[in-house]
Amino acid sequence: MANLDHNPAIAVDTHAHGHDHHDDHDHEEGTFLTKYIFSEDHKVIAKQFLISGIFWAIIGGTLSTIFRIQLGFPNTDMSFLKPILGGWIEGGKLNPEFYLAMVTMHGTIMVFFVLTAGLSGTFSNFLIPLQIGARDMASGFLNMLSYWFFFASSVIMLCSLFIETGPASGGWVIYPPLSALPQAAPGSGTGMTMWLFAMALFIVSSLLGSINYVSTVINMRTKGMTFTRLPLTIWAFFFTAIIGILSFPVLLSAALLLMFDRSMGTSFYLSEIYINGEALPNVGGSAILFQHLFWFLGHPEVYIVLLPALGITSEIIAVNSRKPIFGYKAMIGSIMAITLLSFIVWAHHMFVTGMNPFLGSIFMFLTLIIAIPSAVKAFNYITTLWRGNIVFTPGMLFSIGLVSFFISGGLTGVVLGNSAIDIQLHDTYFVVAHFHLVMGSASFFGMVAGVYHWFPKMFGRMLNEKLGYIHFWMTFIGVYCVFFPLHYTGIAGFPRRYYSFTSYDAFKTFGDLNAFVSTAAIVTFVAQFLFVFNFFYSIFRGRRAPMNPWRANTLEWTTPINPGHGNWVGEIPHVYRWPYDYSKPGAEEDFILQTTPFSATLSSNLEGEVDLVEETNASKAHA
Repeated sequence: MANLDHNPAIAVDTHAHGHDHHDDHDHEEGTFLTKYIFSEDHKVIAKQFLISGIFWAIIGGTLSTIFRIQLGFPNTDMSFLKPILGGWIEGGKLNPEFYLAMVTMHGTIMVFFVLTAGLSGTFSNFLIPLQIGARDMASGFLNMLSYWFFFASSVIMLCSLFIETGPASGGWVIYPPLSALPQAAPGSGTGMTMWLFAMALFIVSSLLGSINYVSTVINMRTKGMTFTRLPLTIWAFFFTAIIGILSFPVLLSAALLLMFDRSMGTSFYLSEIYINGEALPNVGGSAILFQHLFWFLGHPEVYIVLLPALGITSEIIAVNSRKPIFGYKAMIGSIMAITLLSFIVWAHHMFVTGMNPFLGSIFMFLTLIIAIPSAVKAFNYITTLWRGNIVFTPGMLFSIGLVSFFISGGLTGVVLGNSAIDIQLHDTYFVVAHFHLVMGSASFFGMVAGVYHWFPKMFGRMLNEKLGYIHFWMTFIGVYCVFFPLHYTGIAGFPRRYYSFTSYDAFKTFGDLNAFVSTAAIVTFVAQFLFVFNFFYSIFRGRRAPMNPWRANTLEWTTPINPGHGNWVGEIPHVYRWPYDYSKPGAEEDFILQTTPFSATLSSNLEGEVDLVEETNASKAHA
């Protein structure tokens, strides 16, 4: 391994950052509160997002495990959960009203609080300054605010789980009129109000973070870090932030109009509603309007959680294949195409709303087109792996698992993109299986892969690899055991969000399969505690990490093992090359840091050629 502590490639940075030339120690002064709680250091904020995301993943996974017990074993006495769930358990059974609330909260938590905040909030914050050569984000104060808005949102959402009438119930998409009328159901009351306030704060957090990410990438790159030398992680985070800036305000407007309908007597989404035989005065609204507004965020949201995971996977696969990433510019182009297309396919979620068939055919065409840039990414991952000198670290295994889910789940997306088929499969478990594979599981695997890969840089210690391997195989097999059978039950007409299927003769035949899926879900959830233990134990007791454990090229591995606020002691290094110079012929090592000038490798190559010529001449003379 090259000596990274005294790399001759690290040169003086003349970039005009106002804070570039401050010594690292200037940032270290301060109290415990300013250094670790209300910190403006992007690395500390990233850890805050990560630990909050792990906390929410445990809650979201617990909720899914409980309602899977209900689905798989409907005759089981669940009284043992009463100390935890209280009034949610009645007569040893889960209250049907709270079943829908649990499904709603599980979806909300996993999509927004884990896969959006936990994934993008962690790795965009942590990697953007480190990989572009910046001391910190463009605005450390706004970055701090983004986390604390998220924290306030988390507190409100968590508190909604404990109110007497229960949390929001109406599915994570909160369609009106169920969400617009406080008297419609127990979960339409205070719990729904808290859901809306929590999401409003969450959106503010997301916008503050996204504006910071875009500003930092555009303005804070070190000398030599052109856009064509950016790692694919940064490209993914950059376009993810752009999607968030353009789409999250639409959800905020939808939520505000919903608040008006709930509290101020407006009729944006309500018209000709009867409750218990009584006609409400609301006239002129349309529930379909809410669906348009929601899905204009809802489909870009798929890529808000998926693109960062794909960017992380691009980096990890290249590093551990010991090969340059295949099709660097094609990968960037596919990210751009996905970003654009994600905004013009939202109505494929609405094929059953009675839309004009011609309009449906347009959205079907656009939906199928988005498979092309997705296929480009999958092809390039496979080609990078092909004949590579692969190192199977836990991070690499989770990255390969993401590619597997991305392909298998993406194929079912092509099926659902066909409007004629989607009308038959809409609101069945086929849809559940599809988005859990291509969005939920793939993004989760990207997040976990990123933790395994950058944990040494985050905490200066190594995670336990054996526990990592066990965690991967239990999770990978478990995910397929959970969601692969659901495609079959969905084709058979199995509807989603049903509390029980035992009362329907048509679905009784799926009892054993449901039990199998629930058992796999429980085992998969339990396996995540291996990761949780490994994570927190290794922070304090893990093996100390070397400076560049994976022999990677990007800038974050040129910082000290435990970088302070400011990242580099002294000057920021210059960049001379792209980030994927692996296994380059003639190089002394199979990796070349971005900070290594071309002249250094050129002279090395020339020396090698001279030695080869001399050896050849000597052999001829001897002969």
